[in-house]
Amino acid sequence: MAKSCDITKRGSVSGGRYSNRTRATQFNPCGTIRRYPNLQKKTVYVPELKKSVRITVSARGLRTIEKKGAFRALRDAGII
Repeated sequence: MAKSCDITKRGSVSGGRYSNRTRATQFNPCGTIRRYPNLQKKTVYVPELKKSVRITVSARGLRTIEKKGAFRALRDAGII
């Protein structure tokens, strides 16, 4: 299973690292690094369905659930 958020659908991204010395020379010996979202496994209770749903969600996805509500956020993501 890929590491991605169930709510926001965000996954890992590839990025580079620059030291202060290499900024001037336009040379990047640091290589690339893979950055992952802050994923958590959470059980969210949906009062409209009267049941709990277990999801893998990022920290930003948790804020989305807080803002929209559990039912609407999960419905918009296509989970329920």
